[in-house]
Amino acid sequence: MQGFGGLVSLELPSREAAGVFLDSLELFTQAVSLGDVESLATHPASTTHQLLEPALRERHGVSEGLVRLSVGIEDPDDLIADLEQALERARSVAPVDG
Repeated sequence: MQGFGGLVSLELPSREAAGVFLDSLELFTQAVSLGDVESLATHPASTTHQLLEPALRERHGVSEGLVRLSVGIEDPDDLIADLEQALERARSVAPVDG
């Protein structure tokens, strides 16, 4: 492997939609910290930033619907398919743009 991995943030419409999205992922492992050879996903509002008051989290850009992904070395097409199916399930909770 050369270079570095990718970090991606998604803004889903609600904490509930973020939870459905995360629970629907099959290739991304839920974790508190990111950065590994495997793809990881985290919900900062309920993990790394959970002790902050909601208003303070929002001021710092950590919304209830924020999901962060660390993209690993799995097959890109498999990762894309996993993200697509998880977003589709999250749409059942609330509309997701894109």
